[in-house]
Amino acid sequence: MKLIDLYIQEVTRRLPEELREDIALELRSTIEDMLPEEPSEEDVKVILSQLGNPAILANGYLDRPMHLIGPKYFDVYTSLLKIIIPITLTISLITLIGKTIVTSTGEEALYSIIFSIVSKGIWQLLITGMQTAFWITLIFAIIERTDKVRDNIPLTMNFKKWTPDDLKNISYIPKKKAITKIHVFGSFLWTAIWASVYFNASSLFGIYESQSDGFKFISSAFNQEVLFSYWPLVTLVIVLEVAFAIYKGFARQWTKKVAVVNALLQTTILVAFIVIISNNELWNATFLTYINETAQYTEQVKNWAYQSIIVTFVIFTVIDIIEGFRKSRITKKYF
Repeated sequence: MKLIDLYIQEVTRRLPEELREDIALELRSTIEDMLPEEPSEEDVKVILSQLGNPAILANGYLDRPMHLIGPKYFDVYTSLLKIIIPITLTISLITLIGKTIVTSTGEEALYSIIFSIVSKGIWQLLITGMQTAFWITLIFAIIERTDKVRDNIPLTMNFKKWTPDDLKNISYIPKKKAITKIHVFGSFLWTAIWASVYFNASSLFGIYESQSDGFKFISSAFNQEVLFSYWPLVTLVIVLEVAFAIYKGFARQWTKKVAVVNALLQTTILVAFIVIISNNELWNATFLTYINETAQYTEQVKNWAYQSIIVTFVIFTVIDIIEGFRKSRITKKYF
């Protein structure tokens, strides 16, 4: 009988104090009814094996799940994690990059700014990811324990049971044709980076000299007033890029329409880039003098460098446009 007493103890110790005595009596009665007269220790072990793990049995009396997120909500839970965490991480990273660049005084070397963003970014992304996962998990744990319908049938993203009609809301997208969420978030991130750099270029790019106390910023490479003078054009490009990223997020795949919009956007960016870089006053005079004295470049070298930059930008723009149309022509294959 010692095994029975220990088993009942293992079950009841997991229960609230007010339930223990009644359930102990009920459980002992159940076990005795299942045992033969004058049972051996082996008979007791067989019956206790049939009753199962004391923790599971105690949980049955409590009628509450032993898992944090059960099968009913697990698919919805993981799907929301995959959607929300990348969004929060992207917003957090964009905020960090923008804040670091905007608050730069121009006295730090560019590499130190990049190192600061990387070091702070890793920690901030880790904290943001953990906090987001914690709160989503907490919300689902509460939902799991307040749900009055006790079943383990997985729910769909609209928190309803799956039916064949749900297939009508799903579109088959070939992998090579798909526009992933990472691609969309990457577009937002890239826009935030280059926009922050553009409006603070004079304090980021220039001549640095190594001194006893580290690198010192000597002269800016760009004339910031010239860069600011193009703010309507640059702002238009930023708005178009953000709008296109949102559009791609809804489209979810490369279509002919998406490819055409991408071609128009890339052409606009190319024109804006050529207009800005062709301004003879774009470069800081001190910077040009320094380069001329150290590198002794000629007017021909300067023109060659300009032309090479523009040709390179044109080539990458054409490749991007062609790639968009190529992906839009990928046909669907159903299995």
